[in-house]
Amino acid sequence: MLKLFSILTLVLSFQIIAQNKTLQLSENQNSPNASLEDVKWIAGHWRGTAFGGITDEIWSPPLGESMMFMFKLVDAETDTVVFYESGGIVEHNNSLLLRFKHFTREYIGWEEKDESLTFRLVKVDSNNVYFEGFTFERINENEINIYVNIEEKNGSFSEVKFNYKRFR
Repeated sequence: MLKLFSILTLVLSFQIIAQNKTLQLSENQNSPNASLEDVKWIAGHWRGTAFGGITDEIWSPPLGESMMFMFKLVDAETDTVVFYESGGIVEHNNSLLLRFKHFTREYIGWEEKDESLTFRLVKVDSNNVYFEGFTFERINENEINIYVNIEEKNGSFSEVKFNYKRFR
């Protein structure tokens, strides 16, 4: 019985790990070397659905040591903007940072005036870019997934998948 329990625990652990697409740096771990050349495949106009609405995300190609983006969530029933995000990926100390801010549909910032959310690079490979709590996954040239750790009202975190298709 103990052996069966151990095997089930191991299998369930692997399933939980396999479902977790976001990563975190350990306490004393530094971000790896990377440049915008490694992530330029993110550039483009992407559209998907999430939170009962339409998500629209536009990424610029690398220029000026950064790639900027705009995101909006549109309520599908009322065709009104729920909120915006503005930010980018920037080169910093031979690595990359993801930085952004949230705004209401009236462009009133959620974060303080002099603050932005910043996420350090954890890992990058040919089809994935892992920032702390954010993962960009290239499915093919016309489809990407973005996985985001979102904090719930009770303080716990849940991982949300955004599936995007290239919009033309």
